[in-house]
Amino acid sequence: MNNKLKHMKIFYCNLIILLFPLFALTMQAENYPYRSDFLWVATPDHSNWLYETGEKATIEIQLYKYGVAVDGAELTYEIAPDMLTATSKGRTTIKNGKATINIGSRKNPGFQDLRMTAVVDGMTTKHHVKVGYSVSKIMPYTKEPDDFKSFWAETLKQYENPIEISRTPAPEYCTDKIDCWLIKLRTDREHYIYGYLTMPKNASKGSHAAVMCPPGAGVKTIKEPLRHKYYAENGFIRFEVEIHGMNPTWSEQDFKDIQQAFASRDNGYLTNGIDNRERYYMRHVYGGMYAAMRYLQSLPECDGHNLTIQGGSQGGALALITAALCPDITLCVANHPALTDMAAYAEQGRTGGYPNWKDPSILTPQNIKTLAYYDVINFCRYVKCPVRMTWGYNDSTCSPTTSYAAWNTLSCEKEAFITPINEHWTSENMERQHMEWLLEKIKAKSNK
Repeated sequence: MNNKLKHMKIFYCNLIILLFPLFALTMQAENYPYRSDFLWVATPDHSNWLYETGEKATIEIQLYKYGVAVDGAELTYEIAPDMLTATSKGRTTIKNGKATINIGSRKNPGFQDLRMTAVVDGMTTKHHVKVGYSVSKIMPYTKEPDDFKSFWAETLKQYENPIEISRTPAPEYCTDKIDCWLIKLRTDREHYIYGYLTMPKNASKGSHAAVMCPPGAGVKTIKEPLRHKYYAENGFIRFEVEIHGMNPTWSEQDFKDIQQAFASRDNGYLTNGIDNRERYYMRHVYGGMYAAMRYLQSLPECDGHNLTIQGGSQGGALALITAALCPDITLCVANHPALTDMAAYAEQGRTGGYPNWKDPSILTPQNIKTLAYYDVINFCRYVKCPVRMTWGYNDSTCSPTTSYAAWNTLSCEKEAFITPINEHWTSENMERQHMEWLLEKIKAKSNK
């Protein structure tokens, strides 16, 4: 890239950073849900949205259009076990913006999903809400292979340290408070990962806690290295990584070409080599996370005794997995972890985790055998550090059923931050609270 293009890139990046607060303020001033004509409010008769098996749940529904209560519209609905086919259907009439629906109960622990549709003045609007039953008794489908520990102990020997390290200054992401570098790690003979490393400007040797942030699902790279700059501003060394060896400085067309070749239905990375535990694509991903954490731990500025990890969805899964593989990790934050109880759909009536495979051609006996070595559930059994885990009940990407399966498997010190209404997202406020939780734990540890 010539100097003119480089300076243009820096100018536009800085312009976006300057304009973002104004854009965010505009977003906050919009309707909730964002720019929707309709507002649904679902209120279960238990304020925590939780019941015991055998208890019946009643949900009051309120519907507004332009803030005015809807009157006389017909509401159709279906009731289904979490992420599964509906078991019953019904109709009711919304009067003065309200309707009450009895969704019954469950005989076994899990979640029920009330899925609703209304047509108002020719406009269709939909909503859903999930409630849980005896959630502390939700147990995973996934069983631990007899040689699970030895398989990973042998695998990690290949990833003790990155084979090759490249560290390039990234001045476009530096500020008056933080420094940033683009890191390239060769984690084994064939694979690389990239990451942005940020830390306080003029960081002192041996003085800073470190946090690694693995990515969500998809074939993508790091697009907003400064989104969580407050970590470095609060004294953390932060290493945000990707898993596919995709250089974030590539052109948009390069990314599209690779995504088309590697993220198709026929060649998705989560099914690549799934019939063989040695060749499964995620083997080098999990090993790569271990190597990346070892690199982070080796930095001179790292204090050596506050090594943390935080991520959401696939990143939440990788956070828990890496915490199990790397006993030096001292704290873990995982939002709605994916890759949890992945093979559960193989049992009729069971709810499985992302990537939500329900096709018997994927969930073959051999593939299920492979998945057991890569499922979050089996790593949760070996997490020793304190964990903060968050999830929402309305999530239909990483279901609350599988989040509870993971939560109930963890035997370490743990804290839950549950937001029932949330689907597959976390707010900026919640993201910042994760950092504050890490800081609080680190401070408490230093005061002992």
